[in-house]
Amino acid sequence: MDTLVPWLTGAFEWATSSAFTFSVIVAILAVVGFVSIWAMFAVWLERKASADFQVRIGPNRVGGRFGLLQTLADGLKLAFKEDLIPGAADKLLFALAPAVAFCGAFAAFAALPFSPAISAVDLNLGVFFIVAVSAIGVIGVLMAGWSSNNKWSLYGAMREAAQLISYEIPSALALMVPILVTGSLNLKEIVAFQCLPSDGTLDKEGLFYWSNSGWLAFYSPWTFVAFVIYYVASLAECKRAPFDLPEAESELVSGFHTEYSGMRFSFFFLEEYAMMFVVSAIAALVFLGGWQPLPFVSLNLPTSGFLGFGANLFYAGVFLAKAVFLVWVQIWVRWTVPRMRVDQVMVMGYKYLIPVSLVALLMMALYEHWDVRYLPGLF
Repeated sequence: MDTLVPWLTGAFEWATSSAFTFSVIVAILAVVGFVSIWAMFAVWLERKASADFQVRIGPNRVGGRFGLLQTLADGLKLAFKEDLIPGAADKLLFALAPAVAFCGAFAAFAALPFSPAISAVDLNLGVFFIVAVSAIGVIGVLMAGWSSNNKWSLYGAMREAAQLISYEIPSALALMVPILVTGSLNLKEIVAFQCLPSDGTLDKEGLFYWSNSGWLAFYSPWTFVAFVIYYVASLAECKRAPFDLPEAESELVSGFHTEYSGMRFSFFFLEEYAMMFVVSAIAALVFLGGWQPLPFVSLNLPTSGFLGFGANLFYAGVFLAKAVFLVWVQIWVRWTVPRMRVDQVMVMGYKYLIPVSLVALLMMALYEHWDVRYLPGLF
């Protein structure tokens, strides 16, 4: 006890120091601001995309002919709706569940680098951290389903738990393939590996130079297989169709959030769209070159000084364009592919994705050991 008290006092003084507090507050505000703006844009994008797929107009009143402010209007409506808690529900867990579900997606944003110099934190174990914290969301879903004291909510929560377990494994195995190639869990270092010059030197000269490895999705056939497996598994992790069984309206009313209303209801949707961006951002960083615009040609822009500010903004724009495109593909799949049955979802995860991801990991390990790749010049 004599040594614990001074240690706690010193830790508190360090945590409350002005520099540390200011940096933490700025990082939190930046992540909250981006997540809020992204969620509004993603909901609008899904509405317009689904309208195009179904030959409808979509939002076209609030915010001009394209309905750009429709999501903001809906958010204000949810903010002022009555917050109801069922009488037979566990009130504490019922109230905490939406926040817990959102925490995983919120924490994952902190470790995403948007450019060489734009990131909340730079973690050496960035991939491991994101995979770990993103699984927290299922705890919130289980809390919501069980505490609602509703059989449909409980069914949805159990489906989400089973689905996460079956698809988290192939997703993690697929990410092991590029980690094996690059030898790093740091997302910035993984992107840097995809930009290595073809001559092997680290002193890059000129605006463009040929990359030796290129985007990891095209590094070898097995990294491409890993990319496909990760993207399919990420759809299931985000509860997106055809894997939206935890909230299947035709079977479970509205699944685990049947009893929710108002702002607590909106938190679940905020978490879903935030996770859609997180998994798409990881795919863009790990498999699609991050902020590099071309597969086998790297763009060499200064990232420091006055010109570096503009270069980082350009890199961030390229990265966002890739992530938004992958989110749009998720939306495309949702409105074109029918929902799978529960047994089909489990079979796909355990009998197909896990064995294929294991084979891809094994073959990539052999290729790296023997330093060979298929189709030189293409892979």
